[in-house]
Amino acid sequence: MVSREPEEVMTLDAWRAAGGEFHFDGRSIFCAGEGGGRAGEALLLIHGFPTSSYDWHRVWGELGKRFRLVAPDMLGFGFSDKPADHDYRIAEQADLHEYLCDLLAIDRVHILAHDYGDTVTQELLARALEGSCRFEIQSVCLLNGGLFPEAHRARLIQKLLAGPLGPLLSRLSHESSFARSFAPVFGPETQPTAAEIHDYWRVVSHGGGQHIGHRLLSYLRERVENRDRWVGALEGAAAHGIPLRFVNGLLDPVSGGHMLTRYRALVPDPDWVALERIGHYPQVEDPAGVLRAYWAFLRRNELLPD
Repeated sequence: MVSREPEEVMTLDAWRAAGGEFHFDGRSIFCAGEGGGRAGEALLLIHGFPTSSYDWHRVWGELGKRFRLVAPDMLGFGFSDKPADHDYRIAEQADLHEYLCDLLAIDRVHILAHDYGDTVTQELLARALEGSCRFEIQSVCLLNGGLFPEAHRARLIQKLLAGPLGPLLSRLSHESSFARSFAPVFGPETQPTAAEIHDYWRVVSHGGGQHIGHRLLSYLRERVENRDRWVGALEGAAAHGIPLRFVNGLLDPVSGGHMLTRYRALVPDPDWVALERIGHYPQVEDPAGVLRAYWAFLRRNELLPD
């Protein structure tokens, strides 16, 4: 069996209690952050859809020994505000991360991202390549996500939520329906427990978040509309001196081995790690494997802080 616990696991309530909040464009945003001291190198952790920064809790302690960690819940996610009538856009989420780093006086970051967070990172990379990003990106490590829209296999519920029935389905969403659609993206050996599913639901439904899934899923359309920009950011990262690695759980039905194949075909001199028995949430399903891959990536590029 794959080991899922390299460290003591923080509960969701403890995670929330340890975090804080800031305001972005008049909205309250939750943020977790610790480790490394104020002088430590910053690691920006960017979570996926439909969850939150709590996705990083199994790798948090080890990463915090080396880095100053910064992990917000993006607008519409987790314990942040979830306005019901908002037009959620990837560019705005990228703005949020730039604003937060300005607020914390951070001008250089490493990025570790997952899923929806990969797309936000691609926008930040695009800004870095064009010279408009407000911080320097020192490295990027991506976990399973829809890097290439033509290779992304959206779940049926995502397709339905993104379509005309989306508002109705969001209103009808409940914990049981969430569990039925969420658990299958994990590997067969690393399925979430009932208690974990409940915590994920608490995160998703906090502040009425279960009712805005159709609005958040506009990113599926944005990936197609911005494909050249965001794929170009991956293709050009190394040439601009930004090391890039893709760590992929191969059993992910959404963005598993098929996404890795596309990555290897399109990214010059691709750096990648395959986790053979893992699904869509590598940092939860195989935290030790993710940490090994991440430390090796930093060592390879002589970026591992003391």
